[in-house]
Amino acid sequence: MTTVVPTSEEDPALAVVRFTSELAWDDAGLEVAEPQVTRLCIEAQECMVTNKWLELASLMLASADLIFSKVSEKDLECIFTVICNLVTKSESSDEKIEMAKVISGKIIQQPNDKPALRLKILFNLYNLLENPYGQFHVYMRALTLAFNGKVTEHIIPSFKKMDSFLQEWNIGISDRRELFLIISNILKEHKSLVKESFKFLVKYLATFSGEDAYTMSEAKEEAVRAIVEFVKAPDMFQCDLLDMPAVGQLEKDAKYALVYQLLKIFLTQRLDAYLEFHAANSTLLKSCGLVHEDCITKMRLMSLVDLASDDSGQIPYAVIRDTLGVNDDEVELWVVKAITVKLIDCKMDQMNQVVIVRCTLSSIRCTERVFGQHQWETLGTKLAAWRGNIANVISTIQANRITEDGSQAMQGLMIR
Repeated sequence: MTTVVPTSEEDPALAVVRFTSELAWDDAGLEVAEPQVTRLCIEAQECMVTNKWLELASLMLASADLIFSKVSEKDLECIFTVICNLVTKSESSDEKIEMAKVISGKIIQQPNDKPALRLKILFNLYNLLENPYGQFHVYMRALTLAFNGKVTEHIIPSFKKMDSFLQEWNIGISDRRELFLIISNILKEHKSLVKESFKFLVKYLATFSGEDAYTMSEAKEEAVRAIVEFVKAPDMFQCDLLDMPAVGQLEKDAKYALVYQLLKIFLTQRLDAYLEFHAANSTLLKSCGLVHEDCITKMRLMSLVDLASDDSGQIPYAVIRDTLGVNDDEVELWVVKAITVKLIDCKMDQMNQVVIVRCTLSSIRCTERVFGQHQWETLGTKLAAWRGNIANVISTIQANRITEDGSQAMQGLMIR
């Protein structure tokens, strides 16, 4: 196997041009190949002398692309390392970005051919770039390659650093929108990462605010998808979808109004409202891939949360039985289920047949299904009251300390 071994007499870039062009023209015969190789080497030298690095990158990529299946992965990595390194040669930021676009565009053209290697080359290119937008562009190409080439496991770990990436890239709304959506789609392919996929989908929907109706309409399908994923998820009981304009537009949409109504039922109403909705729209639920029995289970838990949010702090067993539509002997079972998934913090008083919802300083008494303006105001009121109570405690402690110190001083005088 021929290997690229740059010598001190020849620049690495020129060595790559010679190596790749010889392999590319190898089948044409020596008489045809030799002048073509010579021509390409001369063009490469002219580009290097005149600092036309973008032209050189395009020339090198043309030959390198033709030999992708002819050499080992080690040689390919070596070849593309030299090509990617050209971005460090240019003194123009715009040219560096354009080179990164040309190189990354060529690499992702055949995602099913050595996708892991192509992804590694893109990571190498990313690390060579200093311009934040250039880095963002290459990262987006890497996401596309990973998704199409089915090697997403190599790029998913990077999602944990997304907040720091966004600070570094400082990209606009449209770029963030595109980024969040493709990440959500990548995560959706992994059953164990459904929650993470939903989070990025919500981030995507949150980028739509104040746009015109035409732009907002772009988010309709994804808004529907977010609603269905929330309703379907057995371990998600809280979301802010109702507050988002991208979701709100569905309320009066001829095609998706019922989907919006379903979300509203799950976030603001109880089981009886869902059962009524299902009776009239069972076909819709099936078309969305929703299982009626699973929806009932989730709505029972959500209804129990709603009962627990009452300021009285107590829920009679009979109320739970009637609200959840269960038998007397199933009441405690559903309370235990809600406790297990950490929806409510409570204890059961079997003697008095009531559930006592606890409220401590270290924990909330139950999970709020919707956390909007009203919930923030309620939380603010509770925190203000708590702060007042703490202030009173501190004042009492200080007053007692003063009294104590005074008593000790008087005792001292008396002893003397």
